[in-house]
Amino acid sequence: MLLTDTHTHQYYEKDLQKRAEQMQRCFDAGVKRLFLPNVDVASIAMIDEMVSAYPENCFAMAGLHPCDVKEDYQEVLHQIYASISDREIYAIGEIGIDLYWDKTTLAIQQDAFRQQIEWAKQLDLPFVIHCREAFGEVFEVLEEMKHDRMRGIFHCFTGNLEQAKKAIDLGFYLGIGGVVTYKKAGLDLVLSEIPLEHIVLETDSPYLAPVPFRGKPNESSYLVHVAQKVADIYVLDVEDVANVTTENSKKVFGV
Repeated sequence: MLLTDTHTHQYYEKDLQKRAEQMQRCFDAGVKRLFLPNVDVASIAMIDEMVSAYPENCFAMAGLHPCDVKEDYQEVLHQIYASISDREIYAIGEIGIDLYWDKTTLAIQQDAFRQQIEWAKQLDLPFVIHCREAFGEVFEVLEEMKHDRMRGIFHCFTGNLEQAKKAIDLGFYLGIGGVVTYKKAGLDLVLSEIPLEHIVLETDSPYLAPVPFRGKPNESSYLVHVAQKVADIYVLDVEDVANVTTENSKKVFGV
């Protein structure tokens, strides 16, 4: 069984021994492809270290997280973009709009989002969207910036069926993580109406751990619990879910 974690911040673990143990648990669980979203300038080096240590398993992204869009965002964007020429990246991300913590930064979040979508267009790369309490605002930018090669993932998708269909129509896969295992999330009802061909799996480690680890630090090896829940929803073997979602991830990232 080959599982792909399309969104993990596993690089946050700075203890190399603990990180090695986490990676071994991944391999033991069949999680052998990990895509690492960038959030700020500091995380570039952390991601590169993981990719260097596990070149067959870890794949880098580059982007500025919407919660890290501050007054100096133009300079930060310049630094992140400048790093791309020296690195192999497979997506722009994670980028988007987050109105949960601070609505006053909407305008600069939108501007940063637009600029990074333009990077993806110029580089012919997918982009990975962080959308929290901002579906309307995100869709508005996507419609405005829409082009023939626009594609990517709605990371940690927790929207309704209408929003799911709109994301898919715009060329995006739905990133499904630990939230799908939460009883009151209602995500199982949405997925029951969406073909598996539009879904990829993720953990968002170290956040949003699935049941039975909810409330504890997440890690990529826990992706098996997400895959099992998705298999239950689609009434499939977990191996089938692993195969389809990994193939979907290859279509997104080109690797």
